Amino acid sequence: GEKLFLKGINEFNKKNYYYAHEYWEEIWNEIKIPDDKFLQGLIQLAVAYFHISNNNLIGAKSLFNKCINKLVDYRPQHRGLNIESVILHANNCLDTLIENSSTINFNWELAPILTIKKSD
Repeated sequence: GEKLFLKGINEFNKKNYYYAHEYWEEIWNEIKIPDDKFLQGLIQLAVAYFHISNNNLIGAKSLFNKCINKLVDYRPQHRGLNIESVILHANNCLDTLIENSSTINFNWELAPILTIKKSD
């Protein structure tokens, strides 16, 4: 599962959100993990960005809300990821979508880069 998890992170950071969600969904469907709600939050985060790339405003807003609600339980850090930062980015993206009422000209620099900090 760890290899798939890291492949998902790698694709997410390359802004290949569809592939990130595919890798994480494979774990979700195939492997019983104790933090499945966390993984579901990441899948929803990836799909939210995928929706932006498809100009699906309603889908993106809905999935940002869903993923934030799941990821808050894993603050401040989980699996080496700074969840506090991920949530901040997701909220900023959601606010931007609400403000602009559009996915057109979305500023992709608002999307987080997921970096895993190795625990000491």
